Amino acid sequence: MRVVNFSAGPAMLPTVVMERAQAEFCDYKGTGCGVMEHSHRGPLFDEILARAIGNVREILGVSDAYDVVFIQGGASMQFAMIPMNFMKPGGYAEFADTGTWSSKAMKEAKLFGEVKVIASSKEDKYKYIPAFDTWQPSTAEASYLHITSNNTIYGTQYRDFPTANSPMIADMSSDIMSRRFDMNKFAMVYAGAQKNLGPSGLALCIIRKDLIARTPANVPTMLRYETYTANNSLYNTPPTYGIYMLALVTDWIREIGGIDAIEKINDAKAAALYSAIDASEGYYNCPVRPDSRSRMNVVFRLPNEELEAKFVKEAKAAGMIGLKGHRSVGGIRASIYNAVPMEGVEKLVNFMNDFKKANG
Repeated sequence: MRVVNFSAGPAMLPTVVMERAQAEFCDYKGTGCGVMEHSHRGPLFDEILARAIGNVREILGVSDAYDVVFIQGGASMQFAMIPMNFMKPGGYAEFADTGTWSSKAMKEAKLFGEVKVIASSKEDKYKYIPAFDTWQPSTAEASYLHITSNNTIYGTQYRDFPTANSPMIADMSSDIMSRRFDMNKFAMVYAGAQKNLGPSGLALCIIRKDLIARTPANVPTMLRYETYTANNSLYNTPPTYGIYMLALVTDWIREIGGIDAIEKINDAKAAALYSAIDASEGYYNCPVRPDSRSRMNVVFRLPNEELEAKFVKEAKAAGMIGLKGHRSVGGIRASIYNAVPMEGVEKLVNFMNDFKKANG
């Protein structure tokens, strides 16, 4: 029996996508071999790559002002590549510090220039996204402004995005393609694939073309965005199977109605789960301020850690895995990415109600 996977990543993939990949694994389109065995220079992979890029552009509304590329190393590689390519000589970058991943991005940026934190919720244990009117940007233009749109560990998410004076770059690893947003607000958006896009090891990068010319001459070839944009992600052998899986996942998004349909489903899933938490009379407690609650990663606590451990164990026995909170904060975390069906969330809600009755 297929379980409901609430893991934060690698995360659940749509069942229909897994079944399509299974059917084509050993014999892709009658060729007698699988996608992983096909040349990345051949016409079959050309079609897969073009389909993946086309789907990304259609679903997210990406104009010709941007390049779409796939880079190995996940989002964490991007933490270093971004300042290597875009930090101006003697310049600085601005950051909104809203959790662990923005902190990791800042750590890498400090190797290449000054970092200025213009907004933070760190002192309050990252329980909210700071209101835009409290941000303190510099008067001079920064090399770039970096934000993390959704924080997997702390369960917070931007409801909207600021209008920046500097090129705005967003790590959207955990909520890419989960809702509609205005791509034109951003100079770059990037995302690790292992949450809403496909398997791990791959990063989707959408980069405004005018930004690419900024890269210093001494940045190594494989760490230059121009290497990927000028060669359509084919300078070296790319992660062909990861790109193929992303093509299948984005095919599925298009088939079910695109970004608007996905957003409607995600809103309903999050509403059902938060309603169960809020209706539990304090038995389940979400530490996140309501206006910053994530629709992708729902975090909550039980009355004590012993009950939390029992909750995770019994949920697993009932066919629901990945519910243990991140090791740095504990508690429970239900990651309800695009592929998690409404039926899976309803199953979790019913389990929560039964668990409270038995252990309240």
